[in-house]
Amino acid sequence: MTGIAAGLTGFAVLLVLMAIRIPIGVSMLAVGIGGYGLYTGTTPLLAFLKTSTYYQFSTYSLSVIPLFVLMGEFATKAGMSRALYRTAAAFLGHRKGGLAMASIGGCAAFGAICGSSLATAATMGQVALPEMRRYNYSGALATGSLAAGGTLGILIPPSVILVLYALMAEQSIAKMFVAAMVPGVLAALGYMLAVAIFVRRNPEDGPAGPRATWPERLEALRETWSLILIFALVIVGMYRGWFTPTEAAAVGAFGTGLLAILHGGLRLQGLMACLRGTATTSAMIFLILLGAETFNAFLAQTQTPMLLANAIQQSGLTPMLVLLAMLLLYLLLGCVMDSMSMLLLTIPIFYPIIAGLDFGMPREDTLIWFGILAVVVVEVGLITPPVGMNVFVINGMAKDVPMIESFRGVLPFLISDIIRIAVLILFPVITLGLVRVFG
Repeated sequence: MTGIAAGLTGFAVLLVLMAIRIPIGVSMLAVGIGGYGLYTGTTPLLAFLKTSTYYQFSTYSLSVIPLFVLMGEFATKAGMSRALYRTAAAFLGHRKGGLAMASIGGCAAFGAICGSSLATAATMGQVALPEMRRYNYSGALATGSLAAGGTLGILIPPSVILVLYALMAEQSIAKMFVAAMVPGVLAALGYMLAVAIFVRRNPEDGPAGPRATWPERLEALRETWSLILIFALVIVGMYRGWFTPTEAAAVGAFGTGLLAILHGGLRLQGLMACLRGTATTSAMIFLILLGAETFNAFLAQTQTPMLLANAIQQSGLTPMLVLLAMLLLYLLLGCVMDSMSMLLLTIPIFYPIIAGLDFGMPREDTLIWFGILAVVVVEVGLITPPVGMNVFVINGMAKDVPMIESFRGVLPFLISDIIRIAVLILFPVITLGLVRVFG
C-alpha cells in the first residue's frame, strides 16, 4: 500500500469509528497506534509512544489550557453572566427584540472570560431564557439567539480553540487573540442585526420590554467593571509582553476566582466543584491532543499531508479555490462533528497546504488569517443541523420549544454567518489589521 493510500485508509477508519460513537480522542489514538505500528513496525511505535507522550505533555505552553478553563469555571460561579445580561438588557431591552440582542451581547461579554461555546450558551441560557419567555418571545427567537450567541465563546478571546490552533500551527497565542477581536465584534453585531431584521418581519416574536432609566443603566454597568478590567489585563498584558500567555491565564483565573469569592459567594464546596470541572474538561482536551498527536505521527510517516500539499500546488487550482473547498468541508463536517474534533483532525492536513499557497501576504499572516477563518466556520457548525450542539443545549433548557422550531430560529444567524465569512475572506485586513498595528 502506498503512503497516501495508507493515510487515506486510516482517515476512513477514523470516520467509521466516530460514526459508531467512539470518542474522538480514543478513535484517533487507536487508529494512530494501529496505523503507525502496521506501517513502521512495533519497535519504532514503542519508541515513539515512549518519548512523544512525555514531551507533548511536558510542554509549558499547554498549561495555559487548564488555567483558561478554570477562569471560565470561576466566572460562572461568580454570577458574571447575570450581571452581564442585566447590563445589556438595561441598554437594549426596550427595543423590539431587545432581550434577544441583550442575550447576544451578554454571550459576547461572557465569552471574553469563558472561552467555551457550550458553557457560554448554557450559562447565559439559564439567565436569559426565562426573561425572554416571560416577555412572550417566540421559542424560535429565544432559543435561536442564545444558541447563536453561545458560539461567540470560542471566537472572542481568550479561547481554548484559538490556543490549540496556535500551538498546532506554531503561531503566537497573543497574535491569534488580537486577530480574533474584530471578527468577534462583527459576529456579535451581525447577530444583533439579524435579530432586528427578524422582529421587523415578525414583530410579535420579540416584543419590546420596559425602558430602563439612566441611573438603572449606570448601576448595571457598574457591576461589570471588574470583568472589563480582567479582560483588558489579560489581553493587553499578554500582547504588551507583561505576561506570557500562561501567566496571563493565571492572572485571569486569579482575578475571576477573587470575584467569585467576593461577589458569587464561592466557598470550599464550590471551589472543589470548579477544580473538578477544570480537571474533567482539561483531561478530555488532553486525551484528544494525545490522540491527535499519535494520528498525526502516523500521517507524517505516510507523508499524506505533504503529498496532498504537493498535489494541490501542482494541480493549477487557485489558492482562493483551495481555501473555499477547505471551508466548505468544515461546514459539512460541522453537521456531524464537534468544533474541537474538526480542528484537531484537519489542521495537520490543511496546515502544510495553506502554508505553501500564495495569498499575497507573509506566511505568518496567512496562517493567522486562515486560523480565524477556520474557527469562524467551525463556530457555524455549532448551530447547523443535524448536530448543532449549541441548539441541543439550549433546546434542552426550553422544554416547551420543539427542536424544529429551535433550528428554524437559528436560520437568520446562519445567513449572518455566511455573509461574515465572505467579508473576512475578501478583506483579510479585517482580521490582520490589529495584528499589524500592534505587531
